[in-house]
Amino acid sequence: MQITIDLPDDIQLSEADLRTELAIALFQQHRITLGTASQLARLHQIEFQRLIANRGICIHYDVEDLEQDLASLRQDGW
Repeated sequence: MQITIDLPDDIQLSEADLRTELAIALFQQHRITLGTASQLARLHQIEFQRLIANRGICIHYDVEDLEQDLASLRQDGW
């Protein structure tokens, strides 16, 4: 999907900055996952985790997420 946004001239944001801020906002609102947020920001997941940690934002990770990760690892032969 492509979206065009007209920003006032006094707002100096690059496309990368806008993508990052949008990813952070949607992640904080629990609207997207960490993986999706890192993709939207075009950052490696570890880089995105560092970024949100620097801003004091906690990662949403619960028992269900852990179980899904473990199942995925088992499926991949780990």
